[in-house]
Amino acid sequence: MSLEVIYIARHGVVVVSGFISETDIPTTMEDDALGAPQFRSNWLVDPSTGSYTASIPSPTGIPADPELTAHGVDQAKELGAHLLTVEPPIEAVYSSPYYRCLQTITPFVTLQKERLNRLQGQDVGRNADTDAITIRPEHGLCEWYGAAPFEHPTPASSDVLKSMFPHLNDTYRSAVFPARNGETIAQLHDRVAAGVQAIIEQCDAEGKRAVVLCSHAASIIALGRVLTGVMPETIDAEDFRAFTTIVFRDTNLGDPR
Repeated sequence: MSLEVIYIARHGVVVVSGFISETDIPTTMEDDALGAPQFRSNWLVDPSTGSYTASIPSPTGIPADPELTAHGVDQAKELGAHLLTVEPPIEAVYSSPYYRCLQTITPFVTLQKERLNRLQGQDVGRNADTDAITIRPEHGLCEWYGAAPFEHPTPASSDVLKSMFPHLNDTYRSAVFPARNGETIAQLHDRVAAGVQAIIEQCDAEGKRAVVLCSHAASIIALGRVLTGVMPETIDAEDFRAFTTIVFRDTNLGDPR
């Protein structure tokens, strides 16, 4: 059996701390959504030094790695309940290793585990695939940072994340990693294309029918373009609007390259 459906979800709401200054370096499209900036997330970067700071501490200690707000947590719970009902059912879970994405997809994995435990208690589902109750941390789904003369932050290590998210598959090895000095829009598309191609090939080899990917606004917009093969004439075109915890369903699984 080969992969038929990819569900794509953006993380929930994170803390925002003010309007973007015209002097801020455009290092991320997390809240810009490819050219429509309104708010800055709770980190800032000094463009002269590349130093990142946060107004609110991150659970991982990384300034560009905020947790969800209370509303974001509620969104994640609603997302988890919805994903439990989709058809075909999800058989594998991939996520950006940033805290906000792992926090968003965890309620679904928790519900999946509870469901599997109930089935096993009823002597059914004993041979059920357990990949849907673990999270594969894929760096190919990471946040986008614009090209810069300094290195951008990276997610916390698997050891650190495993202590915070027990469902994390800390033996999984990412297929793709973003450039430490950031990416152009073209490089973002190339990275996302390589990442999703590796995911499709792995799922085909494992006989998965449906998977979910949890990522960030810019990466999801790029994913939409890569998977549909439709590239807009201008990069700021509103072709895929990546609202928080929005879910896309893609069945056009040709070669994303």
